[in-house]
Amino acid sequence: MILNSLLCLLFIFPLFTLLFLLHLNICDNKDEVKNMNIETENIPRKLEGKFGAMVVCCILGVGQLVAWNTILTISDYYYQVFPEYHPSRVLTLVYQPFVLGTIFILVFMGKKKKNQKQIAIGYTIFFIGSLLLIILDVATKGEGTLLAYIFLCSIVACFGMANAHVEGAMLGELSFMCPEFIQSFVAGLGVAGAITSALRLVTKAVFDKSPNGLRKGALLFLAFSTLIEFICMLLYIYMFPKLPIVKHYYAKAESNHVEADETKITQLSNKELLDQNMGLAINLFLIYALTLSIFPGFLYENTGEHKLGSWYPLVLVASYNVWDAFSRYIPLSKHLKIESIKWITSCVLVRFLFVPAFYFTAKSADQGWMVLLTSLLGLTNGYLTVCVLANKPKSKYNVLETDALGNLLVSFMLGGIFAGVCLGWLWLIGTKSSF
Repeated sequence: MILNSLLCLLFIFPLFTLLFLLHLNICDNKDEVKNMNIETENIPRKLEGKFGAMVVCCILGVGQLVAWNTILTISDYYYQVFPEYHPSRVLTLVYQPFVLGTIFILVFMGKKKKNQKQIAIGYTIFFIGSLLLIILDVATKGEGTLLAYIFLCSIVACFGMANAHVEGAMLGELSFMCPEFIQSFVAGLGVAGAITSALRLVTKAVFDKSPNGLRKGALLFLAFSTLIEFICMLLYIYMFPKLPIVKHYYAKAESNHVEADETKITQLSNKELLDQNMGLAINLFLIYALTLSIFPGFLYENTGEHKLGSWYPLVLVASYNVWDAFSRYIPLSKHLKIESIKWITSCVLVRFLFVPAFYFTAKSADQGWMVLLTSLLGLTNGYLTVCVLANKPKSKYNVLETDALGNLLVSFMLGGIFAGVCLGWLWLIGTKSSF
């Protein structure tokens, strides 16, 4: 079973990588055709570097989630170090209020300046926090003291604030550029989970029989996460703004700012933006409320013991992450993308059948059915997320409004995540686990 799971991962990774590269080539070809019809001089030169910008957006998407996914994926190590503190559930419950509180502050403060500084601060926090996780483990020698757990929770809270700084601002910024950038960034969020799960399986296989192997694997994992965050910090601060196409859109955004100031155009309020996009916001909330009520806490604590032993929760998390990543590329084909809000809402509501399905599967079905069900959970989560975020707005917004809308949508998504985390504790009712 383990070998089959690893083979599936090795097959799927090249597949969605191939799909991504194919998508990039298709987009470039479309742009070449469009550029032939553009009468404005020098536009093709301004749009140079689109391929590189999409690759950078994908990497930045990976960096936006890899720190948090690292915490989730090495939860088996934290369960060994802090067995009495429900690490998977508690750390998620610590993370969400900070990310939610920060995004609400950013939303209600409004947007008057550029996003670049806010995003750069976010990636810097991710890097420093990831480095501190390594220092914490080395300093405590892997001992699960209460003080160490409190410090761990503090770092996780910082990850929450960094997430809020990056995600909404990136979506708002990329929305003013082109849809392919958003799709690449959102796809990167899924790739982060797939990469972390694959690496966790490898580190467990390598260190499983060695003394203190779980800790060695976790430290190697944290080192990889720190490296990714460092790369993302450098990419966003020094490389991304220098790409010709990004310079073009930044200049366009700046002229938009100037035009708005000179003509004193009234900007839509958060309430007006939300009224126009309420369907998208509610769907995002429901998607993540359902997903996080099951993943990851239920998979670690409520699926029982099976032949895979300690591999079982890792295989389940890997199944979710790989299919979540893969499904984010499906909407890149217009024939496979749902654009109707009514159809998206119908699919979102049908997903709530996962609750009884997981309950009865954990109670009486074999581990293979649980892997299949977890894969479907990831598949639907990633697919519907992209369908919602890549949905074309009904109205044409200026740069300030796209920034505000990005933060609003992310706030609903994070609200759904927080609601899901809280609902996830209900699985413990009637079990031997204590709160």
